[in-house]
Amino acid sequence: MAANESLDDVKSKGILWVFGVFITIVMVILIVLGAWWGSEPGQFNIVDEAQIRAKETHSSDNIPVGYVYTNTLAHIAETLLHKPGGYITNDVGPPGVFLDNVPNWEYGALVMLRDATSALRNHFARDQSQSAEDPDLAIAEPYFYFENDSWALPSTEAEYQKGVEALHKYMSRLQNYGGEVKRAQFYSRADNLWQYTEVVIKRLGGLSTRLAANSSGSNLGPGLTEVERELAEKQGTPLPKISWLEIDDVFYEARGASWALLHILRAIKYDFEDILLDKRAMRTVDIMIKAMENALQPITSPMILNGDGYGIFANYSLTMANYIARANAAALDLRDIMNRG
Repeated sequence: MAANESLDDVKSKGILWVFGVFITIVMVILIVLGAWWGSEPGQFNIVDEAQIRAKETHSSDNIPVGYVYTNTLAHIAETLLHKPGGYITNDVGPPGVFLDNVPNWEYGALVMLRDATSALRNHFARDQSQSAEDPDLAIAEPYFYFENDSWALPSTEAEYQKGVEALHKYMSRLQNYGGEVKRAQFYSRADNLWQYTEVVIKRLGGLSTRLAANSSGSNLGPGLTEVERELAEKQGTPLPKISWLEIDDVFYEARGASWALLHILRAIKYDFEDILLDKRAMRTVDIMIKAMENALQPITSPMILNGDGYGIFANYSLTMANYIARANAAALDLRDIMNRG
């Protein structure tokens, strides 16, 4: 009897040990995958990627105006879809479902991609307001506006991939045309760039304001007395203070937006080179690019710190807000320069 009970105890402990080892292995795998999938994609060379694409499709080094800009948009979308872990916002299983920073990063990049694609369809590829829009761009833009968290049919990845394919068709007609293939157009004019810059200004202004909203008193007007400040806090403000649980969400959304905008600005610098030199605005674009590069400096802390004032802890949100505000100020200058006759 005692021997049988002892044997049962050994079997039970063995089963529990095997189960415990299995759970430990699964947890380690999920943690490693989570760390890998949660890393931000690196920067890419916009000209090199355009040349690779041109050689793959037409075996030619010919890169017409607008090719680099369009390929940059397509590559940004491809990075969202094919980075480590793929597109994570719509994941319903581990470890993707537990990663909240990456979805915010993806959303920030996606918003910039949508704005830049809309500018390509509505401004850069049209000669006049009365001219017909490009058929491939008319297909591409709506796909990128598909809901960003759909995992069922149709999935977000499938719809965004269709947008990428439509951009590639437009690029192909920029490079190779004739016969039944109508030539695609790209107009690198000051008025077109001015209209896109207006959108960028609003995006950057909104991000910098949200980043600064978590700082003490940053969402209240200047020169308030203590009584007025207390009354304003009770009544509420147009932009309430960000909860500490949402601080990293806004921060990573700004990181994703900065990553995408950095590459878009580099593409604009390449394809709009003539007009930027003619308007003496190249330095202004360089200031925007440098601000975005600073915003993407490596994060050395395991968590996003938001210290108060001149305390011992850094305030990551205000640092990011400062870089974005500097880029926004340069964008305001660029808009004014492009708007001049």
